[in-house]
Amino acid sequence: MENIMKQYDLTGKVALVTGASYGIGFAIAKGLASAGATIVFNDRREELVEKGIEAYKEEGIKAYGYVCDVTDEDAVEELVAKVEKEVGIIDILVNNAGIIKRIPMCEMKASEFREVIDIDLNGPFIMSKAVIPSMIKKGHGKIINICSMMSELGRETVSAYAAAKGGLKMLTKNIASEFGEHNIQCNGIGPGYIATPQTAPLREKQADGSRHPFDSFIIAKTPAARWGEPEDLAGPAVFLASDASNFVNGHILYVDGGILAYIGKQP
Repeated sequence: MENIMKQYDLTGKVALVTGASYGIGFAIAKGLASAGATIVFNDRREELVEKGIEAYKEEGIKAYGYVCDVTDEDAVEELVAKVEKEVGIIDILVNNAGIIKRIPMCEMKASEFREVIDIDLNGPFIMSKAVIPSMIKKGHGKIINICSMMSELGRETVSAYAAAKGGLKMLTKNIASEFGEHNIQCNGIGPGYIATPQTAPLREKQADGSRHPFDSFIIAKTPAARWGEPEDLAGPAVFLASDASNFVNGHILYVDGGILAYIGKQP
């Protein structure tokens, strides 16, 4: 048997990570780059793409950034054609771009609900069907959908997000079912609560030195007793993008510190 670590080598692979100019997508892209992949990313605004390219440069990574809205089918087709021409056939697609709107359901407008569904569910559908034909021709491909614990659980104020991420879980399984015979593996990563700049206010110490109430709630619900770091998602992403996972298909890997396995402490 060959050295097992060779299976994780992504040298020569082109990885497109959507919405990866910062945050979780950026951390995943860094992980893929460290395994040898060439990184391509997109964002909806030019200034975010430029900031992303600079951030990758600071990490010593040459990344290719493009402006593209993942909900625009024509723009996505143009993006994929451009990447194939300028960088190469996309071997790995990470559907990371997403939004959340925390609004009580009865106060949420249908237009707001649709916006979340459009980006978080329609976007991965549009991106995936754009890259699959070339993956079929090449005889291999990896699609990783960034799902959520809300693919399994509900919570107050996130009806649209939970609906989208639940749908993304099933889209993941369906892509695996439909294209597995073409040696395409489609799996998902379901992050737990991750320490990012966006969640920083929820982790700030209170005036009396105590934890923020939501911070305490998360720590109590997580067997690991901590928030995840963006880097905690890099290893799982490399695994699902590599030959080490060639017989793993339609699976959602929850990287949540054990939250989904835990009923919580007795009051």
